[in-house]
Amino acid sequence: MNVELRPLAPRDQAVCLEAHEELVSDGFDFLWGFEPPMSWDEYLTMLADYAVGRTLAPDHVASVLLLALVEGEVVGRVSVRFALNDFLLARGGHIGYAVRPRFRRRGYATQMLTEALALAHRHGIDPVLVTCNDANVASAGVIERCAGVLESVFVDDDGTRIRRYWIRH
Repeated sequence: MNVELRPLAPRDQAVCLEAHEELVSDGFDFLWGFEPPMSWDEYLTMLADYAVGRTLAPDHVASVLLLALVEGEVVGRVSVRFALNDFLLARGGHIGYAVRPRFRRRGYATQMLTEALALAHRHGIDPVLVTCNDANVASAGVIERCAGVLESVFVDDDGTRIRRYWIRH
């Protein structure tokens, strides 16, 4: 089964909020930047603005947030940042992704990252920085399957170890 990436739409509110709640226990924001009481329409407008670099919040860069679907079902999400600031260079990278818990271990993350890399390359990003928590062996494997080369392990202020990989086109 192939993973399709597409922007969030008005019809996605319920499933996205459900996925957001599912990933809270992982410490992951499925819907980065979504802050109630923000309406869904306001959120979609914010994402559209961020995609073209308009009305960026401080310390943010132009980026897209895309749903990952398999046979019409939301299995996860991908974010592609079109530039790096100091935070992203150390911790976040150009691409972030998450797979909903019940869809893990099916190869979707590898397909999602492959599609996100193609998008990054179409936007002239090469090489691409992808990071993951040092303890996240599954994510490290995904990045390495997508030709990621470990450059370093960054230790955050709280002691969290973050693996930093570069992927060349």
